[in-house]
Amino acid sequence: MTATTLGADWALDWMERARAVVSANRIELIELDRAIGDGDHGENMDRGFTAVGAKLAEATPSAPGEVLKTVATTLMSTVGGAAGPLYGTAFLRGAKAADGALDAAGVAAVLEAAVEGIQARGKAEAGEKTMVDAWLPAAQAARSAAEGGSGPVEALRAAADAAAAGAEATEPMVARKGRASYLGDRSAGHRDPGAQSSALLLAAAAEAAEAL
Repeated sequence: MTATTLGADWALDWMERARAVVSANRIELIELDRAIGDGDHGENMDRGFTAVGAKLAEATPSAPGEVLKTVATTLMSTVGGAAGPLYGTAFLRGAKAADGALDAAGVAAVLEAAVEGIQARGKAEAGEKTMVDAWLPAAQAARSAAEGGSGPVEALRAAADAAAAGAEATEPMVARKGRASYLGDRSAGHRDPGAQSSALLLAAAAEAAEAL
């Protein structure tokens, strides 16, 4: 039976899957970042989510918000470059928006809060070849699913699919923010590494929900 709400068990499984998928895609993320950045995104993300896994192994959270807050503080202290503050802010804002177990509207609220945090921290808009291009369509898809009567599992799947499409759509874009923007038109033709890691994380969230 499909879950009608997502609790702490889902959030913990999400983070375990996130750790695994970031580790498995570490080299790909390094290579994407090497093309248009400084090449450390995969290493930084792998270090951060390994630390998240260790921290959560010691925790006994009772709600998703508690998990997300731990993720936020751990990423902020362990992930270098721009990704640490951006992801940390996303998860911290998401944690504040998570009120108990999440229904579809709760999922949408968490993702919307995460996007707002990323944009507040990074000053980026859609179409500028950043992680916003994955998170914003994900949040919009989750909200549409919730308003259409779908449950949280379906809302997360819609979000994950939208994030994957959003990450792919960054390939032809010219970067307007961050280190990649220094390349100007030469940044076109490469997928944004932050958008790609975002898509991987949101896919892990959907898979954890579907496994309940």
